[in-house]
This record gives sequence, C-alpha cells and structure tokens, in this order.
Amino acid sequence: MKRIIISTAIILAYLSSLAQTFKPDILGGRFEQATIVMPDDYEGNVVCTIIRLKANESADKAALYIHGFNDYFFQRELAEQFVGNGYNFYAVDLRKYGRSLLPHQNKCNIRKITEYYADIDTAISIILKDRNRLIILCGHSTGGLTASMYANEGKKNSAINALWLNSPFFDMNMNLFFKHIIVPFVSTLGGLNPNISVATGNSRLYGESLHVDYRGEWNYNLKWKSLKSPRMNFGWIHAIYHAQHKIRRGLQIACPVLVMHSGKSVKAGKWTDDISRADMVLDVKDIRKYSPKLGKNVVVQSIEDGKHDLILSEKSVRKKVYYSLFKWLKSII
Repeated sequence: MKRIIISTAIILAYLSSLAQTFKPDILGGRFEQATIVMPDDYEGNVVCTIIRLKANESADKAALYIHGFNDYFFQRELAEQFVGNGYNFYAVDLRKYGRSLLPHQNKCNIRKITEYYADIDTAISIILKDRNRLIILCGHSTGGLTASMYANEGKKNSAINALWLNSPFFDMNMNLFFKHIIVPFVSTLGGLNPNISVATGNSRLYGESLHVDYRGEWNYNLKWKSLKSPRMNFGWIHAIYHAQHKIRRGLQIACPVLVMHSGKSVKAGKWTDDISRADMVLDVKDIRKYSPKLGKNVVVQSIEDGKHDLILSEKSVRKKVYYSLFKWLKSII
C-alpha cells in the first residue's frame, strides 16, 4: 500500500508540473511564477516555485538560477541582464525557501541534497516545454553546490550546456578542528537524528551590507532572507557535508564551467568597509582549491571587491561580473 501511495504522489506531482499555470510574480513587470505541487516528504506537503522572465519571441536559450541558503530569488537585475543578452530567464525557489515555504515547514530543512533535484527537474521540464534549445545552469553559494551536484548526476543533466557558479559553497568556513572533527561528527548525528538544530552565529553584518534599510541597496523580504541566518538542522549539515565530500573526491561534469569568487574573504565582529568589498561568508581559498575538481573544462575567475553574492556587489563590480559572464558564454556557445 505504501508503494502505491508514493507512486500516486509522484504521478500527481508530475501532472502538476505539466499543468502549471503562470501568474504575475511579486517582482512585478513581466515576471511570472508558477507553484508546483511536489510529492510529500517527512514534513508533509511540498511545493517549489518557478519564476520566469521571457525575452523576445525568437529567444531559444535559457538561464536557470538556483539560490543559496537563507535566500530566495529577488535579483531583478540578474534576470534583466540575461534577457538583455537574448536569454529567457528562469529561477526556482527551492522547497522550504521563499515563495515555496509552507507554514508547517522548517525553513531550509533537508536531509539529502538530492531532495532538490526534483525541483530542478521540474524547472528544466518547463524550460524545455518553452522550446529552449540551450540551458545555462547558475548557482550561488549552497545553490552553487547543488547546481554542481545536479550537473554531475541529475536526471536531466544532459540538457545543461554550461554551468556558472557564483561563490559556490564547497567547504565550511571554519578552522581545521571544526572542519575535520566537529562537522563530520555533527554530520553523523544528522544522519541519525536530523531534527536537532544549532544556531549559525549572531552576525547580521553581511545582511546589513545588502539590505536597503541598512547599508545596502537591495530591497527584499526579510522573512525569507533574514539578516541573520536561521538555525541549521543537523540533517541539513549532513546533506551539505556529504555533497561537499563528493566535490573533494572529484566530479565529472561534462559541460563547461565558470566559477567566480571574490578577490578576498573577511572576518569581522563589527562593521568595516571591507565587508562591502569581500566575501564574509566563505573562504575564497576553498573555492579556488576545489573548483578544478568539478570536471575537465573549468575556468576560475576572481572578482576584485566582490561580496559573497557577486551580483549584489557594488555597481562597478557587478558590471565586471556580467561582462565576464557573457563574454565566456559567447566563447562556448
């Protein structure tokens, strides 16, 4: 009986993805969104949300963006840059994030990174249904880790023609004792009892560097992307640790890969202007170290004065990001 119930849930989710209806999105303008019902998981009902901004009628290339931890898609400028360069733009608010977060769910809660694959499968199915012939998969931070794993082993990874990673989360930004002793121990506990949670730290400085109400220029929903990161379940740590371990052993991503990261990292207990010109979340040395392990065709580029999310950096820095990104895409497509 259990198998029948699970199969029925999968069929219903698949039919939902085929019958999706796009409606106006909260970003306004020509942005659209569709909520897709997915199979239930250990917390109950699950949905993902596909956001879309179409280019002109002749456009047959698409970009698909995967956000990071404590995040959701709100970056209008990114979408407009892709559309301006002839790409239809799509983003997915993964299950339990942003538009897809349901009242009964714990924010960001997963136990395996492969749980996100169904959301990406759904997005790619919609992109292909829209008659796009090329797909650029894009991922930021944890989304960069997820996008890398999907490009390596996802069910529809053959549809991906290029992979762009914006400060991907390939390792924990911790000292060696925490990296090699504490994190593996917590990961093991997370495999046994995933619902134990731990605080991620009390700093809100990175969030303040972004949001327009503080020191930044971006206006977004602080309930969906809070100034301080939410508590992390041990199950989430288990999922991330095992995905990062696979990166360290090496992947075989077939398509060309562009990895971008800030020119430096910074740690600060109080506000300093360096926070606006460096990665405060990850150690860029880790990104440089592990990026070559993604595949045989990987380009790694440092973006001076970039923040952790490079496309939320100062305007002059963003111009460098977009110039380099589209120059690279033109060279491979």
